[in-house]
Amino acid sequence: MDSTAAVIPRTKSDQLEKVTPAQSISRTASAETILAIDGNGGTSLSRKSSFGKRIISPGRKPGHHNRKSRSAQLKLDLEDVSSGAALSRASSASLGFSFSFTGFTAPPEDIIADLRIFSDDDNAKDLEAGHVRTKIISEPTMPIYIKFTEVRYKVIIKGVTTSTEKDIINGITGSASPGELLALMGPSGSGKTTLLNLIGGRISGNLVEGSITYNDEPYSKSLKSRIGFVTQDDVLFAHLTVRETLTYAALLRLPKTMSRQQKKDRAMDVIHELGLERCKDTMIGGSFVRGVSGGERKRVSIGNEIIMNPSLLLLDEPTSGLDSTTALRIVQVLHDIAEVGKTVITTIHQPSSRLYHRFDKLILLGKGSLIYFGKASEAAVYFSSIGCSPLIAMNPAEFLLDLANGNVNDISVPSELEDKVQIENLGSDIRNDKPSPKDVHEYLVEAYETRVAVKEKKKHLLPLSISEDMKTTVTAPRRDWGASWLQQYSILFLRGLKERRHDYLSWMRITQVIATAVILGLLWWHSDSTTTKDLQDQAGLLFFIAVFWGFFPVFTAIFTFPQERAMLNKERSVDMYRLSAYFMARTTSDLPLDLFLPIIFLLIVYFMAGLRQTIGAFFLTMLIVFLSIVAAQGLGLAIGASLMDVKKATTLASVTVMTFMLAGGFFVKRVPAFISWVRYMSFNYHTYRLLLKVQYGKAPPSLNIDHLDNGIKEVGAMIAMVFGYRLLAYISLRRMKFCAA
Repeated sequence: MDSTAAVIPRTKSDQLEKVTPAQSISRTASAETILAIDGNGGTSLSRKSSFGKRIISPGRKPGHHNRKSRSAQLKLDLEDVSSGAALSRASSASLGFSFSFTGFTAPPEDIIADLRIFSDDDNAKDLEAGHVRTKIISEPTMPIYIKFTEVRYKVIIKGVTTSTEKDIINGITGSASPGELLALMGPSGSGKTTLLNLIGGRISGNLVEGSITYNDEPYSKSLKSRIGFVTQDDVLFAHLTVRETLTYAALLRLPKTMSRQQKKDRAMDVIHELGLERCKDTMIGGSFVRGVSGGERKRVSIGNEIIMNPSLLLLDEPTSGLDSTTALRIVQVLHDIAEVGKTVITTIHQPSSRLYHRFDKLILLGKGSLIYFGKASEAAVYFSSIGCSPLIAMNPAEFLLDLANGNVNDISVPSELEDKVQIENLGSDIRNDKPSPKDVHEYLVEAYETRVAVKEKKKHLLPLSISEDMKTTVTAPRRDWGASWLQQYSILFLRGLKERRHDYLSWMRITQVIATAVILGLLWWHSDSTTTKDLQDQAGLLFFIAVFWGFFPVFTAIFTFPQERAMLNKERSVDMYRLSAYFMARTTSDLPLDLFLPIIFLLIVYFMAGLRQTIGAFFLTMLIVFLSIVAAQGLGLAIGASLMDVKKATTLASVTVMTFMLAGGFFVKRVPAFISWVRYMSFNYHTYRLLLKVQYGKAPPSLNIDHLDNGIKEVGAMIAMVFGYRLLAYISLRRMKFCAA
């Protein structure tokens, strides 16, 4: 079909809407089509979004419309176009598909009035809450114009003896303006995610070349609060509900000028806007926890970013793993966000034809090189002009991805490539009918460089006609926190308690502690300390208590920071909170949960074993065990934060805890002088001595315990460990670089 005959309107803002009651339309399952009348009386079909459909009642004035429910209404427009018949964007611009129409009469005014309860207007009324909700997506924000010119990025691959450089991005040039939805397409490994991270300011250094500007200004930290970044993997807390997840994000990210209640209301507005009302009190879930569906999970991730009303929204493959209908809903949300003046850039792997026609602009990558940049609706026309057209009806995105992969099956081959194949066949015994993927890639890159690239680069050299205030706002060095340090600490503390209560208070862990306590109580049932042998047996129980509540917290704490590294990376990259507030909240929110199980343990063991039966001795024993747990937990945090690798941390913790246990004073009474210093670093050693002090006052001679005084030295050493290990963990976290590379 002649591509020039097709009129493909791209956005709603380009259309002049009129209404006549006599017009009617039907909608197929795959695409909504709209009957449009041009200025010459011709008709055309244009593709409209499957959400936000409108019912126009007879008697309405031209140009006036009401937006209605996404589920029950259709839209009838008359568009001002310059040519005759035009095909819907439901098919490729270069391929024709037939459309059938059935009559549909717009319902009368009284029926429309009944449907107004489904309104999705900018100020839709929430009937449950009894107040008007404001659409977050439609709120004004500072526009950001993105331009990137000749962007290159390479990585250094270190070998055994030498290092080599590998190019990931090769001279990419493009742009995106407010109101546009730009898609980055390409096969796996083509550099889509790397380019998105470069645009989001998440990769920097000497290995990055080229220019990336925001309103003609370079990246600055103040942009963190204006850029929303949705990663490919949904990094969310599994045991928090949808409402809690978005509420905590609102409390931490929204400006201090908003009250706490206003922030909570904003979270609920996002829930309603993204259609998450049905699952708002459902846990997010994870690998071993049942929760929301994949589409709902992805919408929660998007809600985490749009809750702060960003000027620029970046998304890394938001439709991966979703069915076509759910993916269409996600992309429609992005389309709605872009339409109100925000800049949206997303990577996409293999979109359906309906998804593809939602995009305003397209960047097609192949092996890190630019194959096409321009309007998505004109991509097929461009490739047809260089001799690459589909020979059968196919999804336009599938056609483009085949070209990016160098696959020309069912695609016409340009004469230049055919000649090259024939020349290669002359000097080879093996005959090839099709050009190699390498030849196709080189041809496409060269074609774009010679036909389009020079013109685009000249455009990017022209300065933007924007005010100086917009440029100053982008380059402002000051970054504003959404909450004070104390508020951040309290919010993160409560979030930590809610998230980890399921792990700490699980039946498996409680059963483990109770079973161990019962076994110990039975083995040391009503133990006595009257004889030397009985005294040594009881001392063995005290040493086991010191070792058990030193070993248990260490191997729980080493998982803390490595497991939360992805979440910490995500939240710190957008300046959600201060690292010090997170560290204090994370370490203190564990304490109430960590101290619950020792109480149960001691209530069972202490009285079954017949230890010193006084209230003071019991509570002192409990305090000593608590101190041991906090000190051991600090060691686990320090090991985990310094290595940030669970396997390495577990190995180092095993060796360390074993050393501390052997130096604890029970197995070896006389330690050689050159290694005796190790026991002073062992919390097992100090805990054991304090437990002996509580039970017997002065250590019996048969136990060979030296210099057991009033216990102040041991308590001081334990307190020093509590703070010293945590300080080491904080320094390790501070030195860790948070990036998305």
